[in-house]
Amino acid sequence: MTSIKQSYIVDGNDFISCGHASEAVKRTLKELGMPSDLIRRVAIAMYEGEINMVIHAEGGVADVEIFSDGVKIYLRDHGKGIADIEQAMQEGFSTATDDIRELGFGAGMGLPNMKKYADEMEIDTEIGVGTTVYLGFKVR
Repeated sequence: MTSIKQSYIVDGNDFISCGHASEAVKRTLKELGMPSDLIRRVAIAMYEGEINMVIHAEGGVADVEIFSDGVKIYLRDHGKGIADIEQAMQEGFSTATDDIRELGFGAGMGLPNMKKYADEMEIDTEIGVGTTVYLGFKVR
């Protein structure tokens, strides 16, 4: 199979439509007959990325490339950037506002969960410019 490329706009501050991109990728992976473990891991990590873009960056773009042996995801935003990646990777750390927490989001598990479910993860961030998170998943 040649690769399949998909791109999704993630609307900022739109908790209603958040998750549509990860759901669409999940559906595509199922249609392609990809292993259920891969589908689950991709869906969880991508949803966490979408939520982070909505909460912290007023949206962004999710670019997905599907191969016969795995998936690559690039989550790009033009938000404020991550001041301390090491701290942001700690479970429970969050810079979400009280309003966001009252909605049930911002528990500080987004980046840790993305790392937990992906086989590869890289974060490129610049304060005041934005963040790109790369997630790589392999068929196991």
